[in-house]
Amino acid sequence: MPPFPSPPLTLAVSECLTGAPVRYDGRHKREAMPHAALDDLYVFLPICPEVGIGLGVPRDPIRLEGDRGSPRARIVGEEALISRPGTDVTDALRAFADRQLRVLDDVDGYVFMQDSPSCGLSGVRVSGSDVPGTGRGVYAARVSDRRPALPAIEGAALFDPTRCASFVMRTFVYAHWRRTSVAGMTAARLVAFHAAHKYLVMAHDVQAYRRLGHLISDLSGSLDDVAGRYVRELLGAVSRPASRAGHANAMAHLQGCVSRGVGALGELAGLIESYRRGGVPLSEPLSLLRRHLQESGATHALNQAYLRSDLWSVISRAYNSVRTSGHIRATDL
Repeated sequence: MPPFPSPPLTLAVSECLTGAPVRYDGRHKREAMPHAALDDLYVFLPICPEVGIGLGVPRDPIRLEGDRGSPRARIVGEEALISRPGTDVTDALRAFADRQLRVLDDVDGYVFMQDSPSCGLSGVRVSGSDVPGTGRGVYAARVSDRRPALPAIEGAALFDPTRCASFVMRTFVYAHWRRTSVAGMTAARLVAFHAAHKYLVMAHDVQAYRRLGHLISDLSGSLDDVAGRYVRELLGAVSRPASRAGHANAMAHLQGCVSRGVGALGELAGLIESYRRGGVPLSEPLSLLRRHLQESGATHALNQAYLRSDLWSVISRAYNSVRTSGHIRATDL
């Protein structure tokens, strides 16, 4: 496999979130994303689908109308009502999304603008719907449907430290998957990739850990189909927050790789239990576990993504940046 990725990764971003004045009113929404938590970790690829389909700046706004499950995007406003009433740009936005798919094959995540009729991932107001705030932006929906494994989030959600940390983790895991796939996916690479990420999955979702193990146990069918199912299940698993019990379970399994003659196994077990009870931060048992595994020469265990100090460093950096900004309070990671 290729090496685990290091910053900066490539992140597609709704262009207004970068500070570009591309919104319908000629303004931007840079403040709607925590740049301090992300700027050192990513190179941004700005995309504005409304400008991409030829709408000017400033312009009449668009809104979603009709069926909330598959709404239409139409231009509204005095000018539109006079010159081109109800102009429908749904198909144009979907076609633009389809043209972006090849570009998105080279990105590691996507941050969308919330509440946008083109870019909102959920909860976008649909006019005429009896259940308001339940639609998806037309462009964002198309991208998500065509690239279901691509980590995606709205900018406002990143002001929650836990969700920000989760998104950062997913982008780095996805980046490793993408680089492995570019190298050419084989049965051996898929098995090796799972072997390197299985304890990370275990910490987040034991049932997903079992499903993934079962999935790759039979590779006699289409490898592309299995790989597609695998990465969707993998990214879904690590998107669910890991509990202290989940982390403790993963570390206890890795403790089984430590030679009995190395260090004080009782000390490690006690530290893992102390973490589970909330007495110490995750970094303490992970650090001791790494040291004992190194002393044991357990190379296969040390190759686990779960044990990578550089991965936890970028996750903690993003989490703490948002937490200390004072935008929202949350429990320490």
